[in-house]
Amino acid sequence: MKRKFGLFDVVLFVSLLGVVVSALYPFVYMIAVSFSGVVPVLKGQVFLWPKEFNLNTYASVFEKPEIGKAYLNTILYTVLGTTLSLLVSAAAAYALSKKHMLFHRGFMIMIVITLFFSGGLIPTFLVVKSYHLIDTIWAMIIPTLVSSWNLIVMRTFFAGMPQEVEESGKMDGLTDIGIFFRLVLPLSKAILATIGLFYGVSIWNNFFSALLYLRDADLFPLQIIVRNMVLQGQGTGAGNIGGDSMIVDESIKYATIIITTVPILMIYPFLQKYFAKGALIGSIKG
Repeated sequence: MKRKFGLFDVVLFVSLLGVVVSALYPFVYMIAVSFSGVVPVLKGQVFLWPKEFNLNTYASVFEKPEIGKAYLNTILYTVLGTTLSLLVSAAAAYALSKKHMLFHRGFMIMIVITLFFSGGLIPTFLVVKSYHLIDTIWAMIIPTLVSSWNLIVMRTFFAGMPQEVEESGKMDGLTDIGIFFRLVLPLSKAILATIGLFYGVSIWNNFFSALLYLRDADLFPLQIIVRNMVLQGQGTGAGNIGGDSMIVDESIKYATIIITTVPILMIYPFLQKYFAKGALIGSIKG
């Protein structure tokens, strides 16, 4: 039987199409401007396709030493932060999934409270400062190491894992730590990929921690450079950047935003199959 399309289907299709277009158009426009020549950009002739295609803008961006340094910093923060966040969150979630653990209920209550209340910006800054984390890479990682929401999602996933898995490990002489690393984690690829994507995107886009805790420009992540370029600009309209090539400031900003966004977009397709599964099996159950 052929499925009939009704008025609701048409409205739904149009609505979703509008959402997709509104989400994609700014990104497509930035790509078009970043690959266009100076004259079409200044005249406002660029719409969805580059005019006078050239790579001068991207060459100028990558010639800036602060861009390369910030890029490496961001990659370091993301890789190290995501790894540590997953390890700590998974270990805590696995322990909290065991109802026989001492003070299990009390720990869960304290974690849930943090979803609604926080210590505040100034107390958090003072804590970070007291541990001498200011102007170190750890200031970008430790204060945001664990998300309470992600921890609860992982706990729900581990709580639904068959008990036979752990019993088989105990019969083979494994300790709780051995069961966690050798049995539980290998069977948790879906939830690890899902939560890892959440952590990775959050750390990659994190500029607020850098504003608070970093003073050394050599430690700045890429998002700080992008923020400064977008808010402050680099000139009045066009500037002589990268030799004799005239580059529009708008093109420079858009090119920097593109090279900031593309790495995360490239990672998602490889995690999509795990992401869809992990988002469902790790969801909160009543």
